[in-house]
Amino acid sequence: MNKFYLNYIDELEAEAIFVLREAYAQFQRPVILFSGGKDSIVVTHLAKKAFTPCKIPFALMHVDTGHNFPETIKFRDDLIKDLGVELIVGSVQESIDNGRVVEERGKDASRNALQITTLLDAIEDNKVDCAIGGGRRDEEKSRAKERFFSHRDEFGQWTPKNQRPELWNLFNGKMHTGEHFRVFPISNWTEMDVWNYILRENIQIPSLYYAHEREVIWRNDSWIPNSEYITLRKGEEIQKKKIRFRTLGDITITGGIESDADTLEKIVDEVSTMRMTERGNRADDKRSDTAMEDRKKQGYF
Repeated sequence: MNKFYLNYIDELEAEAIFVLREAYAQFQRPVILFSGGKDSIVVTHLAKKAFTPCKIPFALMHVDTGHNFPETIKFRDDLIKDLGVELIVGSVQESIDNGRVVEERGKDASRNALQITTLLDAIEDNKVDCAIGGGRRDEEKSRAKERFFSHRDEFGQWTPKNQRPELWNLFNGKMHTGEHFRVFPISNWTEMDVWNYILRENIQIPSLYYAHEREVIWRNDSWIPNSEYITLRKGEEIQKKKIRFRTLGDITITGGIESDADTLEKIVDEVSTMRMTERGNRADDKRSDTAMEDRKKQGYF
């Protein structure tokens, strides 16, 4: 008798699809948090496979800081057109204009933390009870504490010690009015798993992930791309380097690495030799040892 075995990527895919279907079954208004980065793209691809031949039953929600890479916005719009799904956009600039948040000042000013208020407003305005994200436990120590179904209180806040057990893959999505859940289908994936899956499935990703020539500035131990939002500091100079990005965030805080990896195969080979987390090039995570956890407790992704 022939035996059928799943390889580890098939197992991860099956687990993620199971979580996505559970989210659809338990919640009334689930959405996918879409940043245009590789993880949210993989989650969207998994949702497509989970519900084929039907259309993805989730809207995509994007928090637009106004400091995005132009390539990311174009990729988002092209994908939405291809999938034919609803796009919900929360604008940080609108939050600033309406007095909901105050823009940071100073040399290390960023709109990263301002996304929290914009995200929570978008969740409340659209009556979202489940926001599906691409967070992975290997990314950062605070994300290692996450469950698949991560409870948020009526203020959108995350309390690590107040999460439900998930024995035997039984997920408890019960909540009080005003609360919601964040769901992370690829929690058990690593960066290497994500790239191997993208390679296997031939998933389209933004060109920013491939090595390319770009004007950059050396800042915070990373190559920060030059843009209209950057003000040169003393001793800094604009250089032209061949770089690529391991993670995508605001153009003002996302650092690139020097690389010649201009194909998926080369990226997989390069990632296999990396010994530093991909978020090591994100300036927002360098503000303190607990920067990510502090933001998450306030309602961050």
